[in-house]
Amino acid sequence: MRVIIKSARYLFVLVIVFSQAVMAQTAPMLVGAAKVDITPDLDDLPELYRGIHDRIYARAIVIENNGIRAALVTLDMGGIPTPLWQTVAARAQAEAGIRPEHLLLSATHTHSVPRQQGDGFAGLVMQAIQEAAADLQPARMGWGTGESYINVNRNMINPATGLWDEGPNYAGPSDKTVAVVTFETPQGDPIAVYYNYAVHGVIAGQLDEVSGDIPGATSRYIEESLGDDVVAVWSLGAAGDQNPIYFQQTYDLRQVRIDDYAARGEDISNAMLPGGMGLDRDNPVVARLMNEQRRMLDTMGQMLGEEVLHVMRASLGRPASTVVIAGAQASVSCPGRRRTDSGREGYPGTYVPGDDVSILLGMLRIGDVYFGAVNAEVYTLIAQRLKKESLHKHTMMATLTNGTANSGYIPNDAAFGYNTFEVLSSRLQPGCAENAIVNGLLDLMAQVD
Repeated sequence: MRVIIKSARYLFVLVIVFSQAVMAQTAPMLVGAAKVDITPDLDDLPELYRGIHDRIYARAIVIENNGIRAALVTLDMGGIPTPLWQTVAARAQAEAGIRPEHLLLSATHTHSVPRQQGDGFAGLVMQAIQEAAADLQPARMGWGTGESYINVNRNMINPATGLWDEGPNYAGPSDKTVAVVTFETPQGDPIAVYYNYAVHGVIAGQLDEVSGDIPGATSRYIEESLGDDVVAVWSLGAAGDQNPIYFQQTYDLRQVRIDDYAARGEDISNAMLPGGMGLDRDNPVVARLMNEQRRMLDTMGQMLGEEVLHVMRASLGRPASTVVIAGAQASVSCPGRRRTDSGREGYPGTYVPGDDVSILLGMLRIGDVYFGAVNAEVYTLIAQRLKKESLHKHTMMATLTNGTANSGYIPNDAAFGYNTFEVLSSRLQPGCAENAIVNGLLDLMAQVD
């Protein structure tokens, strides 16, 4: 079905693709899970990369009820290239019977993996989905939420300069919720867990080594705790303005690099450079800070993993063994802009009108859990507004899912007044995206009810 709805602020174009399974009370839910190693070979790493800190994976959960299937898949990647999403979605439908609107293909958003796509990489993703589908078994599903304090709002006024800067804003908006969906056998043995949390995977970004960062460390900890046959699938909440709360080593390393460049006559104090480029690893200060970052990965992974495990122990009070599976997708369009100056942050940017920005939304319902999907980096208050306005208690937002919008960051409307690097780099004009996303997902939620 093609739907076009125009308004003064935004445009719904394309989609709405919708399907729903009628719940059969006698049909048990089936669940399977798998993970596949997607770590590149050392010889295939880009020149910037210095090695592999930890292995990275494609993790998949396939759910089936009454012959209808859905899949929750997350890759240890910075984002999901739209061509990869399109390829996997087509193959998942043809080879595993999973409709595109029943597939969530998400990125953990680790900043420490090279870009991967193409037929060979799509094959690894499909391997995870196929292995999960081949391992279907009777299961029941539970939901719970907990709280973790390893994230913090990263938009602040620098007290020394009075300008917008990146740093821990303890008073800023930040959603501490850990949403957890548990799948286990009728006897109570865990099969898989899907968990959603809003924090950037950037701890290892200066190391220039392949790493799953905080998401990878958390999933490893959960899987080691529950047994190697259990799969822990992360999904990224609305983390566009959320950093790890303990991030000082990165700030210190940035200053070391700024000072080193300044000594050579080059000012990079308001620039954005990739990874740890230009850092002298023979410098004992640099070595110490990087070793602290490595330890911080395990620390944060254990802290978040423990909260997921805590929620799992209590999340099956009213388990569901038969579920409705329903999905819908829609594309929304907002006016775009193009920046005409440069600089990381602290000062207003200058812009001219740009191409419209298209954002793909999805809503997947599994039982009484509603997974909202956005293919971009979203500020926390947008997701918090969705959960507040949703009629359903079990609502979450999975970002960087099902491709990549041409938007850059998506701030909430009020945040467009901040001169932060996320706002300055956004390709969106103010005043559209927040309403388009929230109202669009609520409309899709009504479609799958």
